[in-house]
Amino acid sequence: MSAAGRPGRGERLADWFDGRLGIHTLGRKYLRKVFPDHWSFLLGEICLYSFVVLVLTGVYLTLFFHPSMNEVTYQGSYAPLNGVRMSEAYASTLDISFDVRGGLLIRQLHHWAALVFVAGMLTHMMRHFFTGSFRKPREVNWLFGWLLLFLGLFEGLFGYSLPDDLLSGTGLRFVHGALLSVPIVGTYLAMFLFGGEFPGDDIVARFYSLHVLLIPGVMAALIVVHVLLVVYHKHTQFAGPGRTERNVVGAPFMPVYLAKAGGFFFLVFGVLALMAAVATINPVWSYGPYRADQVSTGAQPDWYLGFAEGLVRIMPGWEITLWGHTLVLGVFIPIVVFPLLLLFIGVYPFLEARFTGDRHEHHLLDRPRNRPVRTGIGAAWISLYLVLLAGGGNDIVATRLHLSINTVTWAVRIAMFAVPAAVFVVTRRICLGLQLRDRELVLHGRETGVIKRLPHGAYVEVHEPLDQARLHTLTAHERPGELVLRNGPGRTPGQSG
Repeated sequence: MSAAGRPGRGERLADWFDGRLGIHTLGRKYLRKVFPDHWSFLLGEICLYSFVVLVLTGVYLTLFFHPSMNEVTYQGSYAPLNGVRMSEAYASTLDISFDVRGGLLIRQLHHWAALVFVAGMLTHMMRHFFTGSFRKPREVNWLFGWLLLFLGLFEGLFGYSLPDDLLSGTGLRFVHGALLSVPIVGTYLAMFLFGGEFPGDDIVARFYSLHVLLIPGVMAALIVVHVLLVVYHKHTQFAGPGRTERNVVGAPFMPVYLAKAGGFFFLVFGVLALMAAVATINPVWSYGPYRADQVSTGAQPDWYLGFAEGLVRIMPGWEITLWGHTLVLGVFIPIVVFPLLLLFIGVYPFLEARFTGDRHEHHLLDRPRNRPVRTGIGAAWISLYLVLLAGGGNDIVATRLHLSINTVTWAVRIAMFAVPAAVFVVTRRICLGLQLRDRELVLHGRETGVIKRLPHGAYVEVHEPLDQARLHTLTAHERPGELVLRNGPGRTPGQSG
């Protein structure tokens, strides 16, 4: 207030906006919103902060990168390639690495942030999967997260294809072959994407538009909606004293959570910068410019697409001819299986609700041991992913272990079917065993190591009863319905036989 009792200029401006936008009301409601305090919730923040770093470093790189396939003769600071003919895209990447102040650091920071971003999304989704936070009413938000993961994989592919070096060109050659294997429309798809015969003159410019404009815009919109739905649905939380399906126990957004989030952002940024400063990644100058008649030895994609590479490498080279047309099944089947593996993650919430008959709202998280079938399925999926990742580097594995590449390939083929089945069975049995252990703790208490002799001469161990908080945590869950056929007569969604 001013000396005359009238509102000050700033207060009048705030009142003007509040009267039209309701800022005060929204702020009073959401700035005090409660956030649970658990370390696993930081995984989502790692994804968000890595995306921010990607945007910031990406904007810087766009100032110096030239997305053109026009040939130039390199005359720059990297002497071994002086006088070599290359594309403008590759030449500008070398300039960023050696001539732009801080360019190499920003390039590596961008690439490391991309790897951490995808790793964070996958780990974040697995945390939600194993704890069951995807259940009603959060199925739609799960789909948004899944779309972010799916787009992130292709965003990474487009990004490391831009420098037009020998490694990325080899990857594009694989993409071209995969498109050609699609029956009927494969040649049209390849011509449309590459703008002509491989490698064409437009692919870098087209990938640049997708990588810089379209996909980041869609991902930014999905992130905003994803966060808004988290706020709208309220945070899930693990069971504990005072925690119910109708409340959230934790710290308010302002000022506690905001201070933690701000500090964690700079921590993530600092770790990524440290990685970029001390660990070389994607040294394009070592590979040289792309030439269609050459291929890099030991060429590997980034880790998150390694399982797709593994599918192709372990697939037999099957071909069939129908009506005068050759179908290359050795490539087409893997590129069909690749999205199906990802699609399974996206539709799983609906499959679980369908087979268990669970239609209730859930705001408390499950302990993975209390959902043995779901936990087994998740562990089996991860094991399949790791097996295929090893298959994607079968040549590296064979070289390092001094084995025949055929031996490694056949081992991966067998493991692709045997390992997930074994992991599912073992994981489910471990979960059931942990459930029995929890039951013993609830009934008899914690072992103290104190041996007591009874009057008739027998020896027993003294057990200490659990406190009420621990008892509540161990027992505050419904008996889950397993992923079996439809519930039989007399069964409810919350029961299993």
